[in-house]
Amino acid sequence: MSDSSPLPPVRLHSEAELARDALATPLLSRAARLARWAGPDTRVGAGGELVEEQLPEAASLLGLSGDDAAAFAAAAWGMAVDTGLVEIVDEEEGTVAPGEDLALLTSGAPQDVLGVWLALLDTVLADASVPDLDDLVDAMGESGELDLSSLDWDPEAEAEFLEGVLGNLYLLTVSDDGAGDGTVPLPALAASVIVPDDMGEPSNDVLEQVSDAMMRLDDQFRLLEPAGLVDFQPVDEALMADAEDPAADDDTDVSRYGMVRLTPLGLYGLRARLLEAGLDAPAVGDLADKGADALLDGTAVFPPTAAQAETEQWLARREPLPAAHELLAAARGGDAGGPLRRLRCQQALSLVGTEAEPALRDVLDDPELGGLARVWLSEHGATDVPPPSEVMVFWLTVDTVAAQLAAEGNSAELQALVEGLAQQHSGFFATAWRVDHPATADVLEAMGRLHPDKKVAKEARKAAFKARSQQGG
Repeated sequence: MSDSSPLPPVRLHSEAELARDALATPLLSRAARLARWAGPDTRVGAGGELVEEQLPEAASLLGLSGDDAAAFAAAAWGMAVDTGLVEIVDEEEGTVAPGEDLALLTSGAPQDVLGVWLALLDTVLADASVPDLDDLVDAMGESGELDLSSLDWDPEAEAEFLEGVLGNLYLLTVSDDGAGDGTVPLPALAASVIVPDDMGEPSNDVLEQVSDAMMRLDDQFRLLEPAGLVDFQPVDEALMADAEDPAADDDTDVSRYGMVRLTPLGLYGLRARLLEAGLDAPAVGDLADKGADALLDGTAVFPPTAAQAETEQWLARREPLPAAHELLAAARGGDAGGPLRRLRCQQALSLVGTEAEPALRDVLDDPELGGLARVWLSEHGATDVPPPSEVMVFWLTVDTVAAQLAAEGNSAELQALVEGLAQQHSGFFATAWRVDHPATADVLEAMGRLHPDKKVAKEARKAAFKARSQQGG
């Protein structure tokens, strides 16, 4: 994910909901239980690890059984130490006590709980970039020392790989209009960090790299799921056998290759990390306490559903009439962003009731706002609305098309609008090029580009040339 890429806004759950989710995650809940259990008789080794003879009791406390019970208990204890839920009192004696942060989980604010969880997330992500135990054992020399060079392991590269994957997962998740509830196939996620954007058909070498990355991610997401970052369906192990069978069906269900989605808590955690890294990662609600100018400019780049959700939160904090006055004042301007601001203003005003009518009547004579005011008043059944002049109609038309161009580019909806305008208004282009709007020439050029009728398109391009000449361009 490029540092310069604008990120779509994400819709987050409330901090209270997220804090409850954090407390319910297997890793944090286990770490907290062990921190409360720790007492004068608890002993740790030189690295803060729970001594081996106390692991069975810790595992029993956590309700763990089976061959991996001691390992899970040891991991939970490590999390308790790393997140400050347990403090080492005396390193030589190996004594411990509950840490100061433990109280935050029961008596702290939701933000305090989330702070503890974010510390846990940092630890888990670091652990996920470390080679697995089998590889570490293989790297042990006869002397018992670890030979990292034999692992072909670059800690920085591994951390960057995982950060890149999670960044892409965040982007793929929130790109669905801010909803943040999409599940991503593991092969697609692996390919997003391996396959170059400009590559057509991936080579066999690239496909092999994708396959290797997919299996690495399978191991890593198994570690990240207990932290509450993701919901993960692992790779079906039976596929390994299928891969060796030449007769295996090519139409294998893609879900068997692994599926992953960020949880609401995971979205919160990754956004926090993106912000910490200096990236602009907006969330719906960020603009609710800001002015109308910030709302209209900020939502200009939002997808429609996210823009409406942001606007609804903004309006919920204000009385309708003052809100309408503020929105209309912020919508003015002959700069390049003006048309899209006015479109967002019009969309925002559609959510306001008839209490806003006086604000709309106040701008009926305004050359930039008079057109949209008349539309609003008519849609709300107002009486005594003066008809617009031809100049205002054409100005509003140019402004609307300019806004749609800025919002959607050359979309099918815009093409339909362009065709409708040329069909409904005979001599449209003969008048349109004279419209005193900064975007007139650009709009006419776009109409010439989008209209399927060659004759009409040529008229539009001629009108665009006249408009540009009139503007001195």
